[in-house]
Amino acid sequence: MGGSLPAIARWLETTPKGVSWLGLLYSGNIAGAVFGCFISGFYLLRVYDMAVATYAAVGINVAVGVISFVLSTRTDHEDTGESLSPARTVRVRRVGFIYLAIGISGLAALGAEVVWTRLLSLLLGGTVYTFSIILAVFLCGLWLGSSAGAFAARRAPHPVLALAACQILLVISIGWTAYALAYSLPYWPVDPWLSLNPFFNFQLDLVRCVWAILPATLLWGASFPLALAAAAEPGEDPAKLSGEVYAANTAGSIVGALAFSLFLIPGLGTRGSQQILIALAAAGGIAAAISAMGHRTIRNTGIAVVLTAVAFSMAVIFSVHDVPWEVIAYGRRIAPTIRAADLYGDGNATKVLFRGEGINSSVLIAERAGQRHFYVSGKAEASSAPADMRLERMMGHIPALLHPNPRSVLTVGFGAGVTAGSFVPYPDVESLVICELESLIPPASTEFFGPQNYSVMHDARTHIIYDDARHFIFTTKQKFDVVTTDPIHPWVKGTSTLYSKEYYELVKAHLNGGGVVAQWLPIYDSDPATVKSELATFFEVFPNGTVWSNYTQKEGGYDLVLIGGNTGAIDLDSIQGRLDRPEYAKVLASISDVGFHSAAEIFATYAGRAVDLKSYFAGAQINDDMNLRLQYLAGLGVNSMAFQKVFAEVMSYRKFPNDLFRGSEGRIDVLRTLLRVKR
Repeated sequence: MGGSLPAIARWLETTPKGVSWLGLLYSGNIAGAVFGCFISGFYLLRVYDMAVATYAAVGINVAVGVISFVLSTRTDHEDTGESLSPARTVRVRRVGFIYLAIGISGLAALGAEVVWTRLLSLLLGGTVYTFSIILAVFLCGLWLGSSAGAFAARRAPHPVLALAACQILLVISIGWTAYALAYSLPYWPVDPWLSLNPFFNFQLDLVRCVWAILPATLLWGASFPLALAAAAEPGEDPAKLSGEVYAANTAGSIVGALAFSLFLIPGLGTRGSQQILIALAAAGGIAAAISAMGHRTIRNTGIAVVLTAVAFSMAVIFSVHDVPWEVIAYGRRIAPTIRAADLYGDGNATKVLFRGEGINSSVLIAERAGQRHFYVSGKAEASSAPADMRLERMMGHIPALLHPNPRSVLTVGFGAGVTAGSFVPYPDVESLVICELESLIPPASTEFFGPQNYSVMHDARTHIIYDDARHFIFTTKQKFDVVTTDPIHPWVKGTSTLYSKEYYELVKAHLNGGGVVAQWLPIYDSDPATVKSELATFFEVFPNGTVWSNYTQKEGGYDLVLIGGNTGAIDLDSIQGRLDRPEYAKVLASISDVGFHSAAEIFATYAGRAVDLKSYFAGAQINDDMNLRLQYLAGLGVNSMAFQKVFAEVMSYRKFPNDLFRGSEGRIDVLRTLLRVKR
């Protein structure tokens, strides 16, 4: 791909007209990228899979190759050579600063894409569609800007000054984006439930992205053809010229993507990173201005550009502020949340206890009305509220009680640490491995949720692995008695790999004999198609699996827990006997804290099993690694309000399984009664 532009550039000459055509070729390339972004994200990958999208890309490249071959038979090229005059020698000394300027421009552009994608995905929701929209707007700005830059390169008497001016205007444009993200977009009255049609919300997302990031991307797009024009010399090989400028820009882009992702955002945060972007834009303008100083007629103008760049950047840098904490907490729901607070007042003011930005996630912990809430990248992930504590403890206690003697445990996802901490009271547990992607989370959650998670991070049996769960499970030789997976929501881009058939097969292969696996399945922020796909995929690997519901009379059903692996008969008498033993006193206290006082009460959360639900999810799409279908389904259903309907449909298939539960007649009768009450 990188060699295509220099190759086709041999068709042109390094005259002002020829250089403007180079800019238009670059513009045409980006126009294709915009189309490719939309067609892949919204059609090929959503409707088909990665194989079809790949074959489409291969087909396009084959077509390009054939067309290029035909053109080569009809096009003559005359090698005019390169000038070796003294003027050429002076020009070579000046052109290094132009390469530096366009390299810095690429560094800032890709750094900005990383930072702004991070912040915009908080506001819009981190679905695959959000990322496609952000990228498409970014590329569209480069396309329009490069088209305008190609036009200007043909007519500007001093392209190097135009390049310098672009960088100075970038200082202001980056400042505008920082302002829009902190003071404008969070307060737009955009309610995601205004329409349940996802494509209506995509239009609003598109407008918000254009409002925030288009101005800067236009200027980055214009910089490339202006750099070509500034570096060009009559008679020079156009392939060499375009290749060198393109390489400098791309090298800067690589550095920018890595530096901002791995170091600057975790080290300085998004506010500090945006300030660095402003400084980089000013540095690019200064580099171009220094090159301009080599021309006697514009030397003074170059000096003025340097002074202007320094003054503007200093003023704009100090105007940058963090996005409001509500963006990290409420994400796409920030507008209706703030509006509700304005209308009805906030009798219990929220106190922010922790705020941090890591390599992977933005994290916020807050306290309101005596309850602590844990947020990750615009989503509520856990809290000390009774309903949430109930679910988090269920994720740990149900599989631990189903296993007769759980010694080794793997918990995927730390969160507030409550699920992992549920295993701390078990005297049998000898090893507790926690796999977490974001290193910010365990220390923060331990500080503010220590009582709820029993300080699991500091337990002698705990070993925390900071890694992607798929990679860890794929590479480890360990096997476990219990594996719990509590990832973020399935509509978040990339998360569906922890809800895929291949992932469940990996987990199953790493279970000891009689091992149990638990998987969180949220009903809220989901539609029926999403839930059916999740159930069908899990039960494809665990055909004897069961479903358990975090049901409360007040809240209804928000979450399900899927259990697979050891799904034989559940002996209530045996489990109650364990709970009554002195060494299990802390376990009984842990489940009692969330409203379960006996084995019958905790297993009264039973909501069904695969054999009974088979007709419900029949025909649902299986989420596998080649299609990652779930993230496309869930992304369309993220604003659905159908959770109560879905819960009612799932519960309508529930039957009392005489072959699943066993125990004394009195205890079975208690369980039957509790299940009838919760129907």
